Amino acid sequence: MFPRLFAFATLLLATVSPVLGQTAAQASTPQFAPCPSNFSLVRSAGVASVNQTLSPAEAEYVSAKKANVLPSAFQTYLTNVQGTNITLPSYVASILGSSNAANGSLPTVGLAISGGAYRAALFGAGILNALDARNSSSVQAGTGGLLQALTYISGLSGGSTIVYSLSQSNFPTMQDLILGPPNGTAVPGGWGGWTTAYGMLLQPVAGNDTTLNAMYESQLAAEIQGKYEAGFPVTLVDALGRNIARHFLNGTTTANFFDNTTSIHGAGQLFSSIQNVPTFVDHIQPFPIVIIDSWSPGPNITGNEIPPANIIYEFNAFEMGSYDPSLSAFAPIQYLGTTNESVCVTGFEQAGFVIGTSNDYFAGLNTSASAVMAGAGWPWIELVNGSYPQPEVSMDVAYYPNPFQGVKAGEFIDAGEAYLRLTDGGNDGEVIPLQPLLVKARGIDVIIAVDANGDTTEGWSEGTSMVNAQTRANMYPSDYPFPMVPTNTSTFVSEGLNLHPTFFGCDNASTPLIIYIADGGPAPGYPAVTNTTGDTFNETFAQAVLAQTFILATQGYPANTSESKDPEYPACLACAVVDRTRAREGIERSGVCSSCFARYCWNGTQVAVTTSSGIGGRSSMQSVLAMGGAALALSWAVLF
Repeated sequence: MFPRLFAFATLLLATVSPVLGQTAAQASTPQFAPCPSNFSLVRSAGVASVNQTLSPAEAEYVSAKKANVLPSAFQTYLTNVQGTNITLPSYVASILGSSNAANGSLPTVGLAISGGAYRAALFGAGILNALDARNSSSVQAGTGGLLQALTYISGLSGGSTIVYSLSQSNFPTMQDLILGPPNGTAVPGGWGGWTTAYGMLLQPVAGNDTTLNAMYESQLAAEIQGKYEAGFPVTLVDALGRNIARHFLNGTTTANFFDNTTSIHGAGQLFSSIQNVPTFVDHIQPFPIVIIDSWSPGPNITGNEIPPANIIYEFNAFEMGSYDPSLSAFAPIQYLGTTNESVCVTGFEQAGFVIGTSNDYFAGLNTSASAVMAGAGWPWIELVNGSYPQPEVSMDVAYYPNPFQGVKAGEFIDAGEAYLRLTDGGNDGEVIPLQPLLVKARGIDVIIAVDANGDTTEGWSEGTSMVNAQTRANMYPSDYPFPMVPTNTSTFVSEGLNLHPTFFGCDNASTPLIIYIADGGPAPGYPAVTNTTGDTFNETFAQAVLAQTFILATQGYPANTSESKDPEYPACLACAVVDRTRAREGIERSGVCSSCFARYCWNGTQVAVTTSSGIGGRSSMQSVLAMGGAALALSWAVLF
């Protein structure tokens, strides 16, 4: 059945009018050519405590942003905070109003958006909306402008979709990001909004139209044919990447979602293409980073979980690699797929494929054969594996040619592997992408940690990722300075740390200050909306999520329990933003900042453990590597 559908889809693609002279399959096919002169495949990133460095391109971006963008952005933010008529200590205004970024007087602020599928993307958008100077409600609330003052933004899984779509669509407002331009259409190849009428991962097509479902799924498989024929392994993640592209990349609208005659739906759009986006060229948007986990087939696997020692990779506009000390190396992202310095690969870094890898939802479904075969992903499994039989290829992870072969042999566990096996950025249990913002060379003062991961059966966040992030950071104390947070989720829940903004690291200037904002429950007096587990929604629901997230992001933590909103919160947030700069300048906290920190800082009190938490979000997976078409039903019992 499925080979026939694959052949039909191939014929369909071959007979439609190509866009820019290419089909989606052609645009998705990597190309080989001689490497440029003086080409270097691997950049050593150094050691955190001695000579750690950023890429020259990233360093230039951040420097230009600090010099040309941040002074006015922080001034705008300060003006909005002052508009709430809360008296600020003089040092807050002095720091935020500084025009000299070169001397380090302006804070370096990063924001991390967690995984959690559409829920995380929507919740993250709601938080950014509450910090956006272009939103009049945010300006009035006194939080608007902080988005424009961010230096870095990171995302994984569901969070990666908003981080990358925001960047590649030229940093629009959250309304335009989600819903598309006001006129409801997009210029050919331009941004058309998120296609939220269709499921993001496992049920992409509406209703029970099995014919349309089968055609759509086989079309996705056909679009990765060129990559397969070029000699690269293809897996479910490749098909997922083509699906992700239709939801979050330029060139697709709800109206043309199934139309292959006018759009190739993000095929050929490279991850590094954000280098050419106007707001990136002008250093207006925060520097975007996407996080992806590794699954290494070596002896470090314990049971079936991804252990915390496995490499966490970051993908940014210029490089792919890791600051983890066992690797601490990067490769140029535009040559992803290259493994030597003579023959270079381009076109491998398809944006949909990279974001699909960070969203590798398939990898979390490995339970039992009966459950897999009864699930919505089974047709995808049959289709991709049937169309591209590849013995010894694990279909539930993505394969990236390993540019780091031979690097730090004996330390880097994948130094001898031809391919890196990569998967969902949250499969190690650290679902908030904090690690890239802890890198010492980036010098980040404040991290806004947005937690939209559904830790509970009701879909609410209860701090699991913060617990796991602390556990992993403590393995590398010289590389990833991390403030003390609770060691169990019981503390988060019993002390309500997941129900209002909470500051961590208030009295430890050797680490970034973390402002934790979680989707821990509905705003007081409001129905539950933001804990959705669905993967389709309409405009009315999207607006409801944005509205409730705005309340959660701006209500603060009132000193008076009879109040639903803290009138001092805008000032408290500003106090947190400048606090590391204040400490460097030897200024004592005073005024409203003192009372804010007394109220918002976690006091370090732990409670007894009543819920379990720990590293390892990927259970019952990867017991078997080898699979082929004939053994599909048996192999997938342990690969899903």
